[in-house]
Amino acid sequence: MAQKPLRLLACGDVEGKFDVLFNRVRAIQKKSGNFDLLLCVGNFFGSTPDAEWEEYKTGIKKAPIQTYVLGANNQETVKYFQDVDGCELAENITYLGRKGVFIGSSGLQIVYLSGTESLNEPVPGYSFSPKDVSSLRTMLCSTSQFKGVDILLTSPWPNLATGLKPRYHFAALEKTYYERLPYRNHVVLQENAQHATRFIALANVGNPEKKKYLYAFSIVPMKLMDTAELVKQPPDVTENPYRKPGKEASIGEQIPGPEEESACQFFFDLNEKQGRKRSSTGRDTKSSPHPKQPRKPPQPPGPCWFCLASPEVEKHLVVNIGTHCYLALAKGGLSDDHVLILPIGHYQSVVELSAEVVEEVEKYKATLRRFFKSRGKRCVLFERNYKSHHLQLQVVPVPLSRCAADDIKDAFVIQAQEQQIELLEIPEHSDIKQIAQPGAAYFYVELDTGEKLFHRIKKNFPLQFGREVLASEAILNIPDKSDWRQCQISKEEEETLARRFRKDFEPFDFTLDD
Repeated sequence: MAQKPLRLLACGDVEGKFDVLFNRVRAIQKKSGNFDLLLCVGNFFGSTPDAEWEEYKTGIKKAPIQTYVLGANNQETVKYFQDVDGCELAENITYLGRKGVFIGSSGLQIVYLSGTESLNEPVPGYSFSPKDVSSLRTMLCSTSQFKGVDILLTSPWPNLATGLKPRYHFAALEKTYYERLPYRNHVVLQENAQHATRFIALANVGNPEKKKYLYAFSIVPMKLMDTAELVKQPPDVTENPYRKPGKEASIGEQIPGPEEESACQFFFDLNEKQGRKRSSTGRDTKSSPHPKQPRKPPQPPGPCWFCLASPEVEKHLVVNIGTHCYLALAKGGLSDDHVLILPIGHYQSVVELSAEVVEEVEKYKATLRRFFKSRGKRCVLFERNYKSHHLQLQVVPVPLSRCAADDIKDAFVIQAQEQQIELLEIPEHSDIKQIAQPGAAYFYVELDTGEKLFHRIKKNFPLQFGREVLASEAILNIPDKSDWRQCQISKEEEETLARRFRKDFEPFDFTLDD
């Protein structure tokens, strides 16, 4: 008989908003049934008055679910956590302790580390030291039978996950929601298969931006799982972001422990523009004093309509040229300002772009969003890497008066369902290169809200799908323009539209900056 999975909730910074959190939990349980545990990371207590907490502490109010919380992250809230080894704070609310392992009656193994990192001695009561990280890792990983843990709870985002190999790692303190694609804990064809890890950062409770702060999931304790089922890899699994790349790492070697480098290691720098990756040292790769020489793009096998140096390019449609990319009006566009972002060299898809080209693509995307917003429009970007030889990022403006971003997203999802296309939503801060390998066929949509949809093409795919959705009644209401061949105009008209676009776009043209 298969083991019944536990149903758990994980929460980001509560910051004293206990009623908001627990009322939300009650609503979820009323709709979806009861959950077994609520795990809170980040700041459980806030700078607000204690009146609300007193009602829970004295029993006037009660948490609707067994709740486990991490300790203080600042001096102000240390007073609430009297016992470093953990204690009951109120009925159904338990402080786990400074660091350790919690094993439930079901066999679920939860490793926890309270506080923020400190390199100073003695360590404040709201912090952990590199030695704490090291001792916790050693305690768990000292036996050869150690395979990993079910859940890791931390407030900041340290590399403790490197050795512990949690199936889920929850963190907070960044006031944002970010779910990284699952990553492997083994080297393919060199090590025995192991389970994947999912990293989820949660936002703060009741945040006005309505970012996700509560995460529901089901899990069977790994001790009760069949090995083959445990190590089964999800379809969107990626490489381990903590491993040293290339020849620097021997088989099975892990990144150095906290004695050698800071534990606060991010997958992405959320303070920089979205999507820029950081190196394993935590420094922005852009600022390297010895940048790599730009990699030359592969050469097309024959004539290409979009390589800028090719005689086949209709250069009158080109409206802006950067260092690595250029903008051109779409031939047979859905509107007069439907444009394409294209690499100057020959690349087939975004997945194959070199770092410097990716950086300029992101500049064009951000600039076009500002440009269209100034004209009362939002823009939808999509790519079809299927039966195409040169990357074409289609950027289609949609008047704000036509529909909301959610309506556009729903239109894509509904039409995909009607055509039996599996269109998945991927994490906002993820990189398309984490999902698709070079040469893989896919369809990709990006909304100006940052939401992204992805379909891995396995067999056939309707070539005009992106245009069909945007041309539908739900969005632009121009269904007769779903086929670009029906929208072609004369060269003279195209030249007129191109001149107009260049003039309008000039105030936003970042290529003119010194």
